[in-house]
Amino acid sequence: VQLQASGGGLVQPGGSLRLSCAISGSSFTLEYYAIAWFRQAPGKEREGIAFLSMSDGTINYARSVETRFTISRDNTKNMIYLQMNSLKPEDTANYFCAAVSPPPFRDTLEPYLYDLWGQGTLVTVSS
Repeated sequence: VQLQASGGGLVQPGGSLRLSCAISGSSFTLEYYAIAWFRQAPGKEREGIAFLSMSDGTINYARSVETRFTISRDNTKNMIYLQMNSLKPEDTANYFCAAVSPPPFRDTLEPYLYDLWGQGTLVTVSS
């Protein structure tokens, strides 16, 4: 399974962006996985921000984004999205999508659980 994040860019504070995570590979069943979004700002630890279990639809968010970000899926395209609204300068980071099978039931936003990572996409929030 391969993951590729895209959609990053420069946005003004208060603006919006939608990130995409394309999932590809042979002989895998997406419903056996959980997908999560992480971000890492310069000099900071990687932070889990949004989780989606493809098996039962469970969604979790970090408190820092739960009222502003939305994770969603398009099964027909094997795509996971992260809609980011009301962006703040502190949201500036490299954003990654990651996958793990089977979906975890705890620590869902902890990076150590995930063994499949895509390359990041940079989001810069600045005026």
